Amino acid sequence: MRKIKLLALILISLAMVLWFNLRFSTPSIPTIAASPAKTIRYFDRTLPQSIAHIVLIPVNSKFLVTPALSQKVATVEEFAQKHQAVAILNAGFFDPVNQKTTSYVVRQGKLIADPKQNERLVNNPNLKSYLGQIFNRTEFRRYLCGQTSRYSIALHSQSPPAGCQLVDAIGAGPRLLPELTLEKEGFVDNANKRDALGSNQPNARTAVGITPDGSVILVMVAQKPSAPANGISLPALADLMKTLGADRAMNLDGGSSSSLYYNGKTFYGKVDLEGNFIKRPVKSVLLVQKR
Repeated sequence: MRKIKLLALILISLAMVLWFNLRFSTPSIPTIAASPAKTIRYFDRTLPQSIAHIVLIPVNSKFLVTPALSQKVATVEEFAQKHQAVAILNAGFFDPVNQKTTSYVVRQGKLIADPKQNERLVNNPNLKSYLGQIFNRTEFRRYLCGQTSRYSIALHSQSPPAGCQLVDAIGAGPRLLPELTLEKEGFVDNANKRDALGSNQPNARTAVGITPDGSVILVMVAQKPSAPANGISLPALADLMKTLGADRAMNLDGGSSSSLYYNGKTFYGKVDLEGNFIKRPVKSVLLVQKR
């Protein structure tokens, strides 16, 4: 009996001590780790017949993706020096003979490049039946919706969403995701055996994509110097953009124009027969700059 009373007194004493500590102790505050800064990131990926150079620009980061145009063609390095950009990716199509654009470019709400002003394009008899499609190809766009920038991929004729205005745009094509639109945009005409981009053949390629959260992915797929005939096809490029997380993507000018500049280093895509990278000047680019 005494043992039972002694045990009861011990339990009561422990309960009172526990109550006292809970009543008067300072509650602990959970520590929340600071989230990593949203900043630009470069990485590469080795593919069976090529190497993909990739730049990721997170949504709501301190970086902005905008188009730029040169009066005369210039390398991505020259664009970088002029615009003090962190990254540069070649973008729209152009005629290397007269150095005039074959893609639309809009910057700060103004049309600064119009393919309809390119006489070699407009007066080319082989392209006459495709001009309607050429003038309505896919564009990478930046809208201003209130105070928020939003990126999109749309056909040239498509109107901005309600409450948004078109600030920047650069055309090329075809759209890669959610579907490949080679015929719709006049690059492929199976009836006449036309394939302006050699879409199913491996080549150096360039693309831009947008993820579901609004981040932007810049991609330049380079040939391997050991095998100049390699690269990636457009269907495979679409698959690559999907694996990188994009749900919308479009092709940019590829082949010898393929080039990417990042943080002081330039990567070129096309390799000549001797295994040397071709450094071809381009007409327009996508700039990645701090806001």
